[in-house]
Amino acid sequence: MIVLNGGSSSGKSGIARCLQAVLPDPWLSLSVDTLVDAMPLSLRSSDAGIEFGADGEVIVGPEFGKLDAAWSEGVAAMARAGARIVVDDVFLGGAASQQRWQKRFDGLDVLWVGVRCDSAVATGREMARGDRVAGMAALQAEVVHEGVYYDLEVDTTHREALDCARVIAGRVTRAQ
Repeated sequence: MIVLNGGSSSGKSGIARCLQAVLPDPWLSLSVDTLVDAMPLSLRSSDAGIEFGADGEVIVGPEFGKLDAAWSEGVAAMARAGARIVVDDVFLGGAASQQRWQKRFDGLDVLWVGVRCDSAVATGREMARGDRVAGMAALQAEVVHEGVYYDLEVDTTHREALDCARVIAGRVTRAQ
């Protein structure tokens, strides 16, 4: 298991795709965006599900929490069944979010990777993407890392996703 944590537009998804290309074995890439996209529309922009504030704030409700718990259990079950998985997440709760994953991944080999990016650079990427609420990248750039333990950190401010993926892959292949 590889868990990539970083704010919105920090480069996690690009790194995950590059990891799939550079790692010697097949790896699945699963993102919190996968979960959000799979949710019924009724839970998007709902206080029970997930809401995106005009300033970029992300507010999760109890129904989102239930689905997220089931999703993360499913990811752990796939890993226990032998799948190699890259998880691309945004730890909105910092250390508490990591602890939730640690509970699910108990007994599994996990490489915890912090994906950092300067807030201004992430904001520029956010604007270029056009599929995120403005302000999300700036709000998340640091808060997602608060109290989180990492085995490795990469910074995409001035480094390409492929270079970051190679650093991570080097760590994974050494551990095997």
